[in-house]
Amino acid sequence: VGNYKRTVKRIDDGHRLCNDLMNCIHERARIEKGYAQQLTEWAKRWKQLVEKGPQYGTVERAWCAFMSEAEKVSELHLEVKGSLMNEDFEKIKNWQKEAFHKQMMGGFKETKEAEDGFRKAQKPWAKKLKEVEAAKKAYHAACKEEKLAISRETNSKADPALNPEQLKKLQDKVERSKQDVLKTKEKYEKSLKELDNATPQYMENMEQVFEQCQQFEEKRLRFFREVLLEVQKHLDLSNVASYKNIYRELEQNIKTADAVEDLRWFRANQGPGMSMNWPQFEEWSADLNRTLSRREKKKASDGVTLTGINQTGDQVSQPNKHSSSLSVQSNTVQSVQSSYNPFEDEEDTGSTVSEKEDNKIKNVSSYEKNQSYPTDWSDEESNNPFSSTDANGDTNPFDEDTSPAMEVRVRALYDYEGQEQDELSFKAGDELTKMENEDEQGWCKGRLDNGQVGLYPANYVEPIQ
Repeated sequence: VGNYKRTVKRIDDGHRLCNDLMNCIHERARIEKGYAQQLTEWAKRWKQLVEKGPQYGTVERAWCAFMSEAEKVSELHLEVKGSLMNEDFEKIKNWQKEAFHKQMMGGFKETKEAEDGFRKAQKPWAKKLKEVEAAKKAYHAACKEEKLAISRETNSKADPALNPEQLKKLQDKVERSKQDVLKTKEKYEKSLKELDNATPQYMENMEQVFEQCQQFEEKRLRFFREVLLEVQKHLDLSNVASYKNIYRELEQNIKTADAVEDLRWFRANQGPGMSMNWPQFEEWSADLNRTLSRREKKKASDGVTLTGINQTGDQVSQPNKHSSSLSVQSNTVQSVQSSYNPFEDEEDTGSTVSEKEDNKIKNVSSYEKNQSYPTDWSDEESNNPFSSTDANGDTNPFDEDTSPAMEVRVRALYDYEGQEQDELSFKAGDELTKMENEDEQGWCKGRLDNGQVGLYPANYVEPIQ
C-alpha cells in the first residue's frame, strides 16, 4: 500500500529532467559561443602580427590561411550555438509546457491525476487488507490467551491449596479461550478469503493506472531521445560539407607555399636583382637658398611633401606591407612644406630651405629606422609577438554582454533551484528585483531580498503590477 508513490514521483522527476536537459544544452551553447569568440580574437591578433612581421611571400599566405580557417570555424560554432538555443532549447521548453500543467495550489495536474487513480484503485483492497490485519491480530491474541489459561490450569492441579471452585474457574477460562480462538480463526480466514477474491480486480485496476503512467513516461523518453539525436546532429561538424571544405582549402593554401618562389621574389626585390639608384651629379638650385619668412615658418603642416621618390638600397618597402621606408634625394625634392616647431626661436629668420630640407630628411630616416624590422625575432625585441601581452589578450571572451536596465520588482511563478553558483534559488510567490533584462538565452540577472545576486530563467517570473 502506498508504493505507487514511486511511480507518481516519476512525473515530477520528468519535469525536473526537462530543466536539467535545458541547462545542459544552455551550458554547451555558452561553451560554443566562448570558443567561437576565442577563435575570432586569436585570428585577428595573429593576422596583424604576421602581416606586420618579417615573413613574406607564399609562406606568409599559408600562415595567414590558419587565421582564415579559425574565422570560418568560429562562424560554424556560432551556428551550433544558435541551433542549440533556438531549436533544441526552445523545443524542450515548449514540450515541457505542453506536457506538464501546473495547478494553482502547486504541483502538476498529471501528478494529481495519477495519484488519485492509484488511490481509488487501491482503496477497496486496502480496506480489506486492514480488516485482515485486524482479524489476524485478534486471532493471535486469542491463541496467546488460550496458551496462558492452559498453563495456569496445569499449574493449579499441582497446587493442593487450591479449592475446587477456583480450579473450576480456571477450567472455564480455558474453555472460553478455546472458543475465542475458533471464532477469531474463522473470522481471520474469512477476511483473508475476501481479500484473495478482491486481489485480481485490485491488480487489474492498479495495472490500468500504471499503464497510463507508463505511456506518459514513454512520451518523455522518446522525446528526449529525439532531442538528443538533434543535438548530436547540430554538434557533429564532421558531416557538414562547409567544415570539410575549410580544411581542404587550408591544405591547398599550405601546399601552395613555395620556398623557391619566395627566394626568387626576395632576390628580385630585396637582393642583388633589385633596381638601384646610384649617386649622380646634382646641380645647385637657387630656389633651395631662399629664406623663409616668419609667416611661412609659423604655418602649420601635417608633414613633409615629397615628390620624385625612388626605391633605393635596402629601404624598399615589402609588397602587401605598410609603406614605411623611403629614400629622398636632394635633386628630386620639388617643394618642401615647413612645419612649425614650437621649441624654435621665432626671431631666428635665418633658417634656409636647405637647412629645413636636411632636418626633414633626418626625420624621415628616423621614421624609417623605427619602422624597419629585424631579420630574426628574439625575446629582447619589443615587437616580438610571443612576448607581447596582446598574444594572450586582456579581455575574457566568456564574459557575457550585458545591457543596463531599470530595476523592476518581479514575483516568482514557479519554484526554481539554482544549478550553478551564479544562479538564484526561490519558491513560487517569492519577490525579487530584476537588475538586467533578458539575454538571448532567456536568462535575467536579479537580486533577492537577502542581497544575493545571480541569474534566473526569465520565464519563471512576472512583473508585479
